[in-house]
Amino acid sequence: MSARPTNPTNPTRASAPDATLRDAPPTSALAERPEHSPQSPLAIHAMTVAYDRKPVLWDVDYDAPPNRLIAIVGPNGAGKSTLIKACLGLVPRASGQVEFWGEPYRTARARIGYVPQRESVDWDFPVSALDVVCMGRYRKIGWCRPVSRAHKHVALDCLERVGIRDFAKRQISQLSGGQQQRVFLARALAQEADLYFMDEPFAGVDAATERAIVGVLRDLRDAGKSVIVVHHDLQTVPEYFDDVILLNMRVVASGPVAQVFTTDNLHKTYGGRLTLLSEAAEAIARAEAGGA
Repeated sequence: MSARPTNPTNPTRASAPDATLRDAPPTSALAERPEHSPQSPLAIHAMTVAYDRKPVLWDVDYDAPPNRLIAIVGPNGAGKSTLIKACLGLVPRASGQVEFWGEPYRTARARIGYVPQRESVDWDFPVSALDVVCMGRYRKIGWCRPVSRAHKHVALDCLERVGIRDFAKRQISQLSGGQQQRVFLARALAQEADLYFMDEPFAGVDAATERAIVGVLRDLRDAGKSVIVVHHDLQTVPEYFDDVILLNMRVVASGPVAQVFTTDNLHKTYGGRLTLLSEAAEAIARAEAGGA
């Protein structure tokens, strides 16, 4: 289902219960649980998500380490994108708690950036690449206020970082898929967030765009940011990421790639899907050879 580009840190809440939650005083519901740290950029406790009463995620527990590149990996239908959306309040949770640095999302949202799947946006909407990136500045600009020259300068710098400043005035419908993905990434950079969620940013992009995205992710990590990415290419997990969450409705395993991204854990996650496991085995072998 498509949607026009919107400010990712200001999702529309449609239900009355969500409105009630927004008005409630902020509390750290996980602060007294020793397994969850208030220093974690993302803490999830006992989260379950269901569509039409059918569980998509079940009893998820996870603490994200700070300043890491983290991949969410699992088979189709495992709930990878749903996990991100449930954390951000874009889909309702049946149960469970989510906090960011010990705070609820409504309190921490200014520190969080989101890059959705490219297919979720109506790219025929008549705006330029620069317009889209400036949307990432709305929290700093203020709603219904003009975009100042200073904010446009920041947006242009973000387009420069992803290698498409020359396309700033180009209508987004005239951009290639890889260029559109770079615009999304630049918009997230313009938010100047501390935690980024990215939903399959490498899907359908060319090799040059993939290299550019990896470079930006590493720059973010080196600047002290945390990045959580839904990722589908098992072969590149050891090369691109520090940590991994192996997900199939529940968290099968999570932690540093060198410890968690093993053939045994992948068998548990994918249930013996031989093609994927063969690719993963090759990736593990390459990672081990590189560390030898």
